[in-house]
Amino acid sequence: MSDFSDFIELIHTTRDKQLLEDLLIGVTTVQERAAIVRRVEIIKRLIAGTPQAEIAKELGVGIATVTRGSKELSQGRFAILRKHS
Repeated sequence: MSDFSDFIELIHTTRDKQLLEDLLIGVTTVQERAAIVRRVEIIKRLIAGTPQAEIAKELGVGIATVTRGSKELSQGRFAILRKHS
């Protein structure tokens, strides 16, 4: 595996939920998994229209973390989350 696109391809081809969970748990720490979950929650709340300061306070993250998510959202990322909101 030479770059991030190879990793994406590996995830994409891993259709079995158990195998995908095994892969992602194997390559992340407990803290990294918690951070991913928090970041997804930030995006969901931004999509729902929750103010950034409120998100930061409720989730116990810095405003810069929320702003980063907002910036990515404004660049058209997270289509999957928009689709499911």
